[in-house]
Amino acid sequence: MARTRHNFIVRRTERLNEHLVRVHLGGPGFATFQPSEFTDSYVKLLFDGPDGEVARTYTVRAVDTEAETIAIDFVYHGAEGLAGPWAAAARPGDEIGLFGPGGAYAPRADADWHLLAGDLSGLPAISAACAALPADAVGRVFVEVAGPADELDFARPEGVLLTWIHDDGAAPGEQLAKAVRAEPWLDGQAQVFIHGEAQAVMHDLRPYVRKERGVPAEWASISGYWRRGRTEEGFRQWKRDLAEREETAVGGAER
Repeated sequence: MARTRHNFIVRRTERLNEHLVRVHLGGPGFATFQPSEFTDSYVKLLFDGPDGEVARTYTVRAVDTEAETIAIDFVYHGAEGLAGPWAAAARPGDEIGLFGPGGAYAPRADADWHLLAGDLSGLPAISAACAALPADAVGRVFVEVAGPADELDFARPEGVLLTWIHDDGAAPGEQLAKAVRAEPWLDGQAQVFIHGEAQAVMHDLRPYVRKERGVPAEWASISGYWRRGRTEEGFRQWKRDLAEREETAVGGAER
């Protein structure tokens, strides 16, 4: 991710539903911000913390070159966390800095079909990907939310079927993993994008896609966006620990 700091100003906000707030950012930062070609484009937003600025990672939902704004969707659960309450209270004129964008995934034109899955944290990238698909694309999309009030329609080709999964009080990602596994696997080369709660994504869905379904790494973007009970700093450490354990396991198997 580029380390140039971009200083944005809140232009307006939208309450999309009970748990999603969209913030449109513009101002001087737009002149230095270089939009990414990736649909999972993300930035590091800089919030004031007790010991200085604290970075939080968020997907860029859309870029409006005419209005000179970028839109970012925030999951909001009352006073919980740092970014959600900021978004809910944001007003035009508020300032915020960010680094980025980064990114690594965009729908491939040579894929026979697309599988996209995630929760509210992954919905912005999933929505952006669906908007970038060609009109004749074939795909399956699964999004896990708390209930019907969190469902949010978004543009997608006719051949891309969307299924909303209600968690029904289960652990994050549990119902999502069940639904993805139960869906008939289509013929041809799949391109996969699965991002959400790390435990379900990394320990259930990633092995399913990569090992059971045999999808090569270059056709799969699968990673956790968050981990239940951990701050972003704690989640980064969890990911480092997981990578080290997996590297050790692979090395041990090879020896």
